Amino acid sequence: MRSAHIRSVAVAVAVTTAATGLTGTAFAGPATGVRQQAGTTAAQVVNAARTAAFAHSSATGVGAGDELHAQDVMIDPEGARHVRFVRTHRGMPVLGGDLVVHLSRRLDYTGVTRAADHAVRPATTEARLTARQAEDRAASAADGDAGTAALVVDARRGAPVLAYQVVVDAADGSRTVVVDAVTGTVRSSTPDNDEFLSPKVLEALHRRGESLDPDTGIAARAFAGTSVSAAAHYPATAHGSGRSLFVGKVPLTTTQTARKSFLLKDPTRYGTETRDAKGRETESFAQGAKFTSTTDAWGNGATSSRGSAAADAQYGITKTLDFYKKTFGRKGIANNSKPARAMVHWGRKVGNAFWDSDCGCMLYGDGDGQEIRKPLVVLDVTGHELTHGVVDATAKLEPTRVDDDGNQYGEPGALNESLADIFGSNVEFSANNPKNPPNYLLGEKLGLAQKFLRRLDHPSLDRLEGTVDYWSPEVADAEVHAGSGVSSHAYYLLAEGSGRKKIGATTYDSPTYDGSTVKGIGRTKATAIFYRALTRYMVSSTDFHDARTATLKAAKDLYGASGVEYRTVDQAWAAVNVTEAGTPAARH
Repeated sequence: MRSAHIRSVAVAVAVTTAATGLTGTAFAGPATGVRQQAGTTAAQVVNAARTAAFAHSSATGVGAGDELHAQDVMIDPEGARHVRFVRTHRGMPVLGGDLVVHLSRRLDYTGVTRAADHAVRPATTEARLTARQAEDRAASAADGDAGTAALVVDARRGAPVLAYQVVVDAADGSRTVVVDAVTGTVRSSTPDNDEFLSPKVLEALHRRGESLDPDTGIAARAFAGTSVSAAAHYPATAHGSGRSLFVGKVPLTTTQTARKSFLLKDPTRYGTETRDAKGRETESFAQGAKFTSTTDAWGNGATSSRGSAAADAQYGITKTLDFYKKTFGRKGIANNSKPARAMVHWGRKVGNAFWDSDCGCMLYGDGDGQEIRKPLVVLDVTGHELTHGVVDATAKLEPTRVDDDGNQYGEPGALNESLADIFGSNVEFSANNPKNPPNYLLGEKLGLAQKFLRRLDHPSLDRLEGTVDYWSPEVADAEVHAGSGVSSHAYYLLAEGSGRKKIGATTYDSPTYDGSTVKGIGRTKATAIFYRALTRYMVSSTDFHDARTATLKAAKDLYGASGVEYRTVDQAWAAVNVTEAGTPAARH
């Protein structure tokens, strides 16, 4: 699980323009960040979108005192342009002020997708609390040491208010706390790095007396690397092998630094590297110890070698990067041609794994020795967590609240979890490793009694988290993993359809809310639609009914409004009880 990471919204007011999208649609490059396409530069698109946002203020909510800062510029093959903005008001970052402005090929305004349903001007811009008082409130709320308080506008829920945002170094990790600058009320306290396994799951495992003990195979003797370069100049690209915990022997592209010296760093994938945290709970990748070898051989297939978990991590990350590059033309997690790194053996008795956007890396613990007995370096765990990084770099879907135990609630957060499951399963399909057969199950290698953590075809078969199959008004405040079943189920129905079927080695039987029969359009098209919807039409507050609209727009973009794909998107959402007629009157 990945948190909302509200802090990233507050500081992202001077970002460079990046391009995200389907293959052939972007115009950012790693060297200059901008190149021309069809005679139009990224700067021209941004300027046109910014001008349109102010000109159409009644639709966009942008008004006096606002400034828009571009995060993404997206160019579709059919010519549409989309610019994702974060917003400041009178110089203060606006939480929940993000929006995407849509333009035609000729840069005419065609619409907006926005998080805030109103202007973001607070009733007052005069704080009654001092920054020091806000820091004290935040420190007390998160039980830790507060950093410097900064004024923001909190427009995430209801009327926008003046607030302080404070990062607190707490015992359970960094938290971002938002304090009302007038009343002193703590508006939110969100972990900056939550884990793959939620507190709710860990509590359920403890209550049942069940441990998560993944089958990591049989240890193997050390072996020689598969390709030792005789290059005269170093560093050079090399091709080694890893004995992983979960998928056996895997090929690993590495860096040869001398005739008999290798580094677990992939120069063909932006310098993606795995390091050893050596039991430290650090978010600084530089503090991790480099994995080096004289043979280009990594691990022995068992936890007795520190390199075994590293082999899994490096393999999982590179396969995730390959999936996003091959499928969407996405160059790295943030689409900026930068590495996605990892640190294994993170902390002591840490039974979890998570993506840390500050570090720009995956962090994997070795297990707590009780409920969690092995490192969570499983392929779909890595695909899931890195997808949270993709969401963090695009829509920044946020939960609506977080309880004192760190459990998150609300539809935007549930949609975030669902997308991580959807694309995490796609990483498995893309890798197509016979030691980790692809399927629509998440966490099937974790050793759980129910044989999986979540599944997309029939989510309610997950008893640990109480995942739901269909939308209801109660889902608005459901725990995010439980609520994630709504959109995960819709995706599966769109891809594979309803009813019983066997795909690969797994049998599925997907029900529908209304008893309808849905005929799927295939995983390739379904995945393209959901990715297009995420990058173009979702924002931080997108809920399930908004997601229906977003995927319909994406299907129209890709396949036309009269095509079977568009109709099936509508049918798939109706089959999980998300319909236009059932849209709640007030959702934010």
